[in-house]
Amino acid sequence: MDSPVLSVEDLSLDFHLRTHILHAVRNVSFDLHRGRTLALVGESGSGKSVTARALLRIVDRPGRMAGGRILLRKDGVELDLAPLAADSKAVRAVRGAHIGLIFQEPMASLSPVHTIGSQIDEMLRLHAGLDKRAARTATIALLGQVEIPNPAEMADRYTFEFSGGMRQRAMIAMALACNPDVLIADEPTTALDVTTQAEILDLIKRLQVERGMAMLLITHDMGVVAEVADDVAVMRFGKIVEQGSVDDIFHAPRHPYTKRLLASTLKLEQAAEVRAGQGGEPGPILTMHNLTKVYGGASGFLGTSKFAVKAVDGVSLTLNAGENLGIVGESGSGKTTLGRLILRTVEPSSGQVLYRDRQGRDVDVTALSKSGLRKFHADVRLIFQDPFASLNPRMTIGQIIGDPLVVAGGHTARQIEEKVAELLGLVGLDPAVMERYPHAFSGGQRQRIGIARALALDPRVIIADEATSALDVSIRSQILDLLLDIQQRLDLSFIFISHDISVVRYFCDRVAVMHRGKVVEVGSAEKICTAPEADYTRALISAVPNPDPRHKRMLHRTRFNPDLQPSA
Repeated sequence: MDSPVLSVEDLSLDFHLRTHILHAVRNVSFDLHRGRTLALVGESGSGKSVTARALLRIVDRPGRMAGGRILLRKDGVELDLAPLAADSKAVRAVRGAHIGLIFQEPMASLSPVHTIGSQIDEMLRLHAGLDKRAARTATIALLGQVEIPNPAEMADRYTFEFSGGMRQRAMIAMALACNPDVLIADEPTTALDVTTQAEILDLIKRLQVERGMAMLLITHDMGVVAEVADDVAVMRFGKIVEQGSVDDIFHAPRHPYTKRLLASTLKLEQAAEVRAGQGGEPGPILTMHNLTKVYGGASGFLGTSKFAVKAVDGVSLTLNAGENLGIVGESGSGKTTLGRLILRTVEPSSGQVLYRDRQGRDVDVTALSKSGLRKFHADVRLIFQDPFASLNPRMTIGQIIGDPLVVAGGHTARQIEEKVAELLGLVGLDPAVMERYPHAFSGGQRQRIGIARALALDPRVIIADEATSALDVSIRSQILDLLLDIQQRLDLSFIFISHDISVVRYFCDRVAVMHRGKVVEVGSAEKICTAPEADYTRALISAVPNPDPRHKRMLHRTRFNPDLQPSA
């Protein structure tokens, strides 16, 4: 193998906090070779992202370099970036020109007040010395290379006018504008649905091969690692605990942490034990009849205008008592809107939701008054996607979990405290933490708090909207097992909305697949994941990364073009 383009030797980073020094990265070493991808993997807080940012000297204060070398090699010249000031001319010249960076969240990284084209133009004029006309020509060519349609027109659009996948493509174009030797991709597909993720990974890999770049991929998704990486470094608590080829790491791991990480991934590839919805036929607890939500458009004697968008289009589904029903599909398929229609936090344009109450009566949710809706919301609760954004930072954990009981009324302060303590124990947290605030907890712990809050009013149905998508794979597995355990104890039913097929296969009994507001297929979780019938479902399943580097799923992907499908 040729000499590395970039070498990291005994890198250490400290964060000088008010009360102590946090040793975030300790003696990390690795090499990046031209044309190869090194995946840096580990759970949140392991030091992956801060290590990547250190290579460009963009570690936020109070972070400081505590030791080590960052050696960039170009045309026989070796430059150590570690001792250079972060705002020095030499470091600024490296950023973009020699090392490109793709961030996790493009919306936070792209300017909302400048067009996409002008942001790429600026990179080219700053680092490549192009004049205005040449930069414009190069920008349009770059947007075409990352497969953005109508690049000349799209260059004049703003960030908010792009979809998530399109924004990520624009970020890739910007990172590659000056043809860097090294590309750092920090969780580039975490916020994307499975098919968009597959397209972005295919694009990054193709461009890397064409340009012969070295790539550092930061991720906690072992399926993505298996699909893309040549080599793997596993981080935990700021240290690399194991390094090797992707095949060695997946098939002959040595460190206990690596084994545990892979076990959590493989566990989610397996279907959970079949529970409800089979055999006993307990009957539906929620029924959706021809549920539709139309946004925009104006009605007149000629009907609805062509500008109307059907977010949910004639959906009819049932949730049986004790069952876990998964709702899957790409971003924009209508999954989340369907969940809001069931709760009636969004009013349906037409259709009906029936809820079988505790007395066995079918209640028309779409016709409930405000007081009736409050009672319904006590029985049907929501677990949010982002456990941090959904918790009030100014309230203690006890206040957050007890808030539904306060709103419902009829409970003394002592009863609320006892109920909160019981709920904390149920989700595996010490009741003593109820006086602490959300910032003091990890992501997995905050999601447990969100689950406890959802259970406060003894509900019968939980709607979980991407409830595990923000969590690492090992924490995700723990939360799913926790929900299954609580389900058995409390006789709950779940509607589980997700774009993570492996999570749905593990957790759900049945799955409904949505595309452009319609349900295109319904079946058992095992059947949907192993023998789908609809063309769209086959394309969706084929895009899921396989956590085995010897069987790369993306080599055998099924493409789906809705414009070539027969009309209904």
